[in-house]
Amino acid sequence: MARLDRIRWPLPVRAALAGAFLYAVIHSAQASREATLRVRILEAATGKPTPVRVLVEGEGGVRPRAAGAVAVSETAIPVPKQAVGVMWGRNDRAEGWAVLPDGSFYADGAFEVQLPAGRYTIRVSKGYEYLAQTHTLVLKPGEVSQPVWRLERWIDMPARGWYSADDHVHLQRSPRDDAAIVRWMAAEDVHVGNLLEMGDFWATYYTQYAFGPRGRYREGSHILSPGQEEPRTPEIGHTISLGARELVRNPRDYYSYDRVFDRVHELGGVSGFAHQGMSFHGYRGMTLNILRGKVDFLELAQFCVLEGPLALDHYYHFLDLGYRLTALAGSDFPWCGRGERYGLEERGSQIGDARFYTYVGKEFNFENWLDAVKRGHTFATTGPVLLLEVNGKLPGETLDVAPGTRLRVRAEALGHRQQVPLAAVEIVGHGKVLARQEGAQAERLVAEVELPAERGLWIAARCQAAKAQMAHTTPVYVTVNGAGFHNPETVPERLKLSERYLREIEQVLAASGQRLDEVAWRHKAELERQISEARRVLAQLNDKFSSSASR
Repeated sequence: MARLDRIRWPLPVRAALAGAFLYAVIHSAQASREATLRVRILEAATGKPTPVRVLVEGEGGVRPRAAGAVAVSETAIPVPKQAVGVMWGRNDRAEGWAVLPDGSFYADGAFEVQLPAGRYTIRVSKGYEYLAQTHTLVLKPGEVSQPVWRLERWIDMPARGWYSADDHVHLQRSPRDDAAIVRWMAAEDVHVGNLLEMGDFWATYYTQYAFGPRGRYREGSHILSPGQEEPRTPEIGHTISLGARELVRNPRDYYSYDRVFDRVHELGGVSGFAHQGMSFHGYRGMTLNILRGKVDFLELAQFCVLEGPLALDHYYHFLDLGYRLTALAGSDFPWCGRGERYGLEERGSQIGDARFYTYVGKEFNFENWLDAVKRGHTFATTGPVLLLEVNGKLPGETLDVAPGTRLRVRAEALGHRQQVPLAAVEIVGHGKVLARQEGAQAERLVAEVELPAERGLWIAARCQAAKAQMAHTTPVYVTVNGAGFHNPETVPERLKLSERYLREIEQVLAASGQRLDEVAWRHKAELERQISEARRVLAQLNDKFSSSASR
């Protein structure tokens, strides 16, 4: 048999063999300079693998990169094949799969990645209730590093009957995506992820394959539920509806938000306004619809507007007028994030970075959760835990008492010295601070006050921790002998401001819009109907409050 090295190979074959040999040599040399990072992440309490968010960063800020993301370096760290991928992107187009806007990824308890030898920082997190970890590793050529990290809770809210939710997530979704998406929610410790089909005058985006029970998906204590950010316009704001059995959309009567809200209620859902009512002139739509009793909630916490993440102006406006309004919160993923506008280093949007907690009690399921949302048993937060009781009543409840009854109010803020260092907690009545307790990097702050019930009053709690870490409860609504809880001191100004907002809409109707999506003028008759109805309510409120003030 002839030796292989003596065979006179044809020139193309010899060239191919030489190329293969050279590739093998180069690949072997590269591999010898690489290290293997093989990580397991366990929940400390159970010892079981747990879904987490992971950020691997090399020297010079090198991170994994999503398609379409702003590059932080000319090179990028490889994405582990174990990264849980879900298609995401703004305007319903693909920008990423397994890598998120800031270069992080989700892993279901373990991942492995080949990295060039060097120094790396790995951050592992799981929402707000777990202590995030940051590890620095120096990986040597050819090394196989196999750390096992255990995530510990600093608080267990489900054990207390409270469950977290994000009311505002946009993701492309089919039934086959549900298992991956629910892993994302579990990695952020979000128990109810509301996936919103988003609409405008022409179409909808982020289509949900079904609404109601058919569109919901559950694994363990994590639920995906379809909802809608629809209707949404630049003239009267963006709306959110949750829990309805169908998508509700009226393109031919697009600015009649009231008819959408009425139908959502018929279908078992709740409706409210997004973005704290601050952007897209949401306060105008709030005025039209809250005055007429159409709105259930306001998305109170979010990293979308400069006034945020806790923008209270429009919330207090309508509470002072005597309207119940539940506090929700959401991320608006993949748009909004903490980032530079808040003086923070975080990049990009994160699911659950603004969230709300709902007191459900012992049995957690979607029906019980939605019922508790309807009752207003919530607080919105970007970090701290905030609990409120007024004579034993929870946020969202009404406490009707006789004149002079003593009101015992207690607000308790909970945090962690390193992760959520508390600075202050306040009890607020009709927008004024009734009690305040301060601390320096505290883990628990309690404010208490006792006062006589001289008139109706809405009472809430709010707190501050580190920069951009805030929380606010839905109020407890105190009434005296069945009367209202409006604020007589601010009502005159609030009524005037409401009228000013209605006039703003009339000014919009007086001219055609400057942008393609400004088409309110095409729906002038229906908007004028709503303005007229809202004005009648304002007149009734003015008469009611004037007569009560004269007594």
